[in-house]
Amino acid sequence: MTLLGRSPVTRSPDRVQAAATQVFRVLRAGFTVLPIVFGLDKFANLLTDWAKYLAPQIDSLVPGTAHQAMLAVGVVEIVAGLVVAVSPRFGGPLVAVWLAGIIVNLLLIGGYADVALRDFGLLLAALALTRLAWALHPSPAAASDGRARS
Repeated sequence: MTLLGRSPVTRSPDRVQAAATQVFRVLRAGFTVLPIVFGLDKFANLLTDWAKYLAPQIDSLVPGTAHQAMLAVGVVEIVAGLVVAVSPRFGGPLVAVWLAGIIVNLLLIGGYADVALRDFGLLLAALALTRLAWALHPSPAAASDGRARS
């Protein structure tokens, strides 16, 4: 019996492997679809006026208008989602770095700390996707020299 009154669960390697695979699939699907949807919306502006989320400090560094910068952001997000779909070993870290940039941008604007905190949670999920991708889908080099776990 545990403190919560339940018996301990047997953690067989097969159950852990199945759970890890399921979590990997959910994270991969989410980090494929959502960046693509958000990226496409940068062109449609149905969800919000995306240009208001560009920090003035960043806007002054990039050429063109804030709207044009957000169109470029949309392209990057679409590409990031596609990379996650094709190669989550690389897409996971790409999305994590992208989210770190978004967090910095939001903190520079001010008044969006709540959104930045949410995006930090997403960054952690992207790192979890990366770790699962490395474990479940080792690189061809690691697989060929016996470093891959079965």
